Order: sequence, then structure tokens, then C-alpha cells
Amino acid sequence: MKRGILILRIAFALSFLFSAYTKFVAPGFFEITLMDQGLANSRVWASHLTRFFIGLEFGLGLLLLFPIHTKKITALALFLLTGFTVHLLYLWGIGDTANCGCFGEMISMTPAESMLKNSILISIGAFLYLKSPKRKRGGLFLGIVFLVVILSQWFLLPIPNSSEMSFSTYTHFENVGRVDLSKGEKWIAVFNLSCEHCQEAAIEMGKLQRELGVSFPDVYALYYKEGVFSVKDFEVLTKAKFPYHMIDGNIFFDLIGEHPPRLYKLMDGKVSEFWDHGLSDALKQSY
Repeated sequence: MKRGILILRIAFALSFLFSAYTKFVAPGFFEITLMDQGLANSRVWASHLTRFFIGLEFGLGLLLLFPIHTKKITALALFLLTGFTVHLLYLWGIGDTANCGCFGEMISMTPAESMLKNSILISIGAFLYLKSPKRKRGGLFLGIVFLVVILSQWFLLPIPNSSEMSFSTYTHFENVGRVDLSKGEKWIAVFNLSCEHCQEAAIEMGKLQRELGVSFPDVYALYYKEGVFSVKDFEVLTKAKFPYHMIDGNIFFDLIGEHPPRLYKLMDGKVSEFWDHGLSDALKQSY
């Protein structure tokens, strides 16, 4: 019996550690998810909330690995799982079938699938709670551990500052070859190929590109492919063609604001301005 409880406790702990890890390696995706689900009204707030949840899950997982105050820790874990499940039930009720973000980008789960997963974890947690001894002392120790683990996330995952973004690593773009972004005035457009807002912005930029011809500023695109839309599809639809470099989801979500697209203006490699709306108008103002 004790061996079985030990196995369940370790499995329960690892579920929280794994959940925290999937968010830790791609915090930007979870930040966007929180905003899409209405849990955060800005990217800044979503960034702080993401680090809090990562620290909370890491703290729960670490403490559950050790048989110290298991009843208190399990109670907190059950409270967290129940809260998440209520929110998932709401998402399921409004017909949201997108990845809920429970395991970040690593394992895509719909709200219904995640509710099933949570139901299993709640059952395990309830069993562990009933079988764990009750200890009246230790609340201060647990509070200190959680505080240290949670606060550490702001040091381990510094919140990116859009004005300090570095693009020096991008030295090769399709269609033009080598590019030195550290010299002169350069423009960087960040697009999700399947995003309608990105496509609309690119259409406007394409019109300006055709109007200005050789006078069109040096715009380089960083493309993120999320769905089936290819670069060729994007170029045909928008009638715009930029030198481009493909980026992954982690970089994409760090580079955008609350939603894509985003346009950066670089002066000698440093970000001088950036826009989330009116990308074509921003380019017009520079000429």
C-alpha cells in the first residue's frame, strides 16, 4: 500500500513539474493564451501572471516529491486543479476548441481533453489527501519555499523589453542572402503566415511597396508558420514579397505584443520604434 501511495505521489508531482516546464520553455505562447481566454487584459499583465503560475506549479511539484506536509500541499494542488477545471468548463461551454495551454505548445489539448486529464489528477490528489498524515506546523516553511520559487521565475525568465530586442542574429534572409541589420535604417515585420491581421497588414504594405518601387524602405520579414499556410501562399494572397527568415513559436511570441503583427524600426541595429497597428502608415511617415 505504501509503495502504491509513493508511486501516485511521485506521478502527481511530476504532472505539475512537467506542466511548469512546458510553460517555462515557451512562456510567450502561454501569455498569448491567457489573453485570448480573457484571463489577462494586456501582454504585461499576462507576462507576470505566466511567471506566477510557472513558479506555483514548480513549487507544488518540488514539494510533492518529498513527504513533508503532503496533506497541505495536496490541498493546494486540488484547489488549483479545481479552479483550472472550472475555467476549462467555461471554455468548453462557449465552444472554444483551441489549445488550452495547460502543457504549452508541447502537447496541444482542447478544454475537453484537459478536463479529462484534470479529473484523473483530482482523483489521485483526493486519494493522496485522504491517506496523508495531518501536520499542524510548517505553514511558514511552505510559504517561504513557494515565495522563493515563484519570485525566482522573474530572474530565470526576464520579461522581454520590446525596445531592447536584438535582431543581430538574423544575418541571412531568403531572396537576398546576407543582410547586416546593424547598419543604417532597417524595418522588421513579424508575421504569422496564417493570421488574418498579418495578411491584411501585408496587403497594405504590398500596395505601398508597388507604389514606391525602388524607394520602398528596407523591410525584412520574420515569418512564423503555425498552420498550413506557406510563404508562397502568403505572398500570393497579399501581393507582397519581402526578404524573409523563418522563426519558431518561442521567438515569435516574444517579438509580438498582445497580438500579431508587429513592425520594428531599427537604427544601426537598435530598436527606435515599433508598431502593432497601422504598419503601412508607419512606413509612409518615414518617407
